[in-house]
Amino acid sequence: MIQNIKNELRNIISGKSSSSYDAITQTVASYLRTGESSGPMAEKKHQNKPQEAARLIKFAEENDLFISEIDPDNFISSGAEQKVYIQDERYVLKLNDAVYYASWEDYFHNLLLHNYFFSDTEYELIGFHLLDKVLYAVVRQPFIKADNVTDLSSVKLFLENNGFVNKKRHDYYHPELGLIIEDLHDENVLTNDELLYFIDTVFFIEPEIFWKD
Repeated sequence: MIQNIKNELRNIISGKSSSSYDAITQTVASYLRTGESSGPMAEKKHQNKPQEAARLIKFAEENDLFISEIDPDNFISSGAEQKVYIQDERYVLKLNDAVYYASWEDYFHNLLLHNYFFSDTEYELIGFHLLDKVLYAVVRQPFIKADNVTDLSSVKLFLENNGFVNKKRHDYYHPELGLIIEDLHDENVLTNDELLYFIDTVFFIEPEIFWKD
């Protein structure tokens, strides 16, 4: 069972299988891979990140993926990694500069992993935006309105039932898949009608486990 899930996730990350929400994300991640010259070490990825951003800007220009205007009147919140805007009654737009990730490719992998595990709050990459010379990915996500404070013990139980072990505070690890999820506090996991909605996840891959048969 675990090997089947791992194979499915590998195919998604590699762009061999997808949903409509994943198509652009997989295309962009594949584009970045074709120009990779650095190894998987985090230090090398950090060094290569400005080059990735330059390539993404070129890709966005060539494929008409730049979103020039984001209405500031629709701004609702921001955190260390992203700015959130209301699009309409069904969706929010999130601008993310991938600050939590060693590389832009890692950020796109996070989107793909989130969509696999939490399809009710799928991210759809719709383009890119430049703000004060900083590159942001623009993703659309269903708007979830909380009707109660999230019980973090319920989050822990849900994740443990799906193979994720609580490592510290709001961070979890799946030892068989080689996946880490961080920052799952009660502002990133919302409750509506007694159901949990994971709206902001930070996935990381441990390659020595994830890619090992």
